Amino acid sequence: MQFAKGKLIAIGGAEDKGTDLETGQIHRSNLNFFELGILRRIVEEAGGPQSRIEVITTASMIPYEVGDNYLNAFGKIGCTNIGVMHIRSRADVATEEYQQRIEQCDAVMFSGGNQMRLSSTFGGTTFLKTIEDRYQNDENFIIAGTSAGAMAMSNTMIYEGNATRAHLKGEVKLSTGLAFVDDVIIDSHFEKRGRFGRLAQAVATNPSCIGIGLGEDTGMIITQSGNKMEAIGSGCVIIIDGHDIQFTNIADIPDGSPYSIEGLKVHICERGNGFLIKERKFIPEVSENAVVKKQVHVE
Repeated sequence: MQFAKGKLIAIGGAEDKGTDLETGQIHRSNLNFFELGILRRIVEEAGGPQSRIEVITTASMIPYEVGDNYLNAFGKIGCTNIGVMHIRSRADVATEEYQQRIEQCDAVMFSGGNQMRLSSTFGGTTFLKTIEDRYQNDENFIIAGTSAGAMAMSNTMIYEGNATRAHLKGEVKLSTGLAFVDDVIIDSHFEKRGRFGRLAQAVATNPSCIGIGLGEDTGMIITQSGNKMEAIGSGCVIIIDGHDIQFTNIADIPDGSPYSIEGLKVHICERGNGFLIKERKFIPEVSENAVVKKQVHVE
C-alpha cells in the first residue's frame, strides 16, 4: 500500500477488562467494552457522529455479545449509524449485502479475538480487496482494529506466542496478516501481558520491520501511506526497531534455545508522540495541537 490515502487506527485492546474474546469467556458484571476516548477519536476521524461505521466481529467467539456492546458504546457518544457484520465463514464474506455495505461505509472496525480467523476468513477475497482499494484511494476512509483486529493489519502478523516462553527461539509464530501496512509487526495488550519478548523475537527474525507494542486503552493512528504514526489513548506505545541490530544468534541456535540480540533500539510513545516508519524517527509532537490536547484530556 505504498500510496495509500486512508488512515489506520490500531488499538491495543482489553477494553473489557473481564472478557477474553479469544476463548469466549465473558463476565457481564465487569463489561466496560470500550474506552470512550478512543472511540470518539475514531468517530472524529471518520467524519463525525453521522458517519457510517461497520463493525466486523469475525475474530471473536462471542460475536453477538461483542456487536451489541459496540452498538452501546458508540451510542453513548452519540454515534448511532453503526452496522455489525457477523461474518463467520468465507461463504459469508461473499454475501452481496456485506459487499455493498463495505463499499458505502465511512469506516470499518475489526473486533478483538483471534487474528488468524481474520486472515483465514478474508484473505484473497473481493471483500478484502474492496477494503484495500478504499484505503488506498479514499483519504476519508478509516480502517480501525482492536487487539486481534490491530495485529492483523500488518503484512507480517504474530498469531501465536506464549509470553513466558518468548525468550526461546521458535515460540513466536508468524503468518501473513491482512497487509494494510508493510514493514511493521503489531502486538497488543503489550504491557499487561508482558509481550516485549515475543515482539523482540518477531523483530529479530524480521529486522526490516518496526515492532509496535500497543498498551491497553492505547493506539496508533497511521497515515501518509502507512508511514506516519501518532500515539493516542491513556497508555504507552512501545516501538522496537531492529534496523541497527549488530548481532543476533537466532538463525544459528536450535528451537527452544534462548536467543540473544545486540543493538535493538526501543522508543516509548505517549499520547501526542509519533514515529516515522521509513525514516525510523521518533517525533516528540505529531501536531501543533498535541500539547494542548494532552493538557485538556480528562481521564
